[in-house]
Amino acid sequence: MQHALAPFVGADLDVMERDATRMRAGQPFVFTDMKRGDGVDRIVSFLELEGGLA
Repeated sequence: MQHALAPFVGADLDVMERDATRMRAGQPFVFTDMKRGDGVDRIVSFLELEGGLA
């Protein structure tokens, strides 16, 4: 989820996190800001561990 856009579109990150947790039913998700690189490390770690790339 692109957290850098939240203030510009009136999104509440707490509500987004709650909704994502409920709708994804335990499946992983991460808030990211790809322009700044925030969250990239968590995505790479997930791919390494869950995808057998480590």
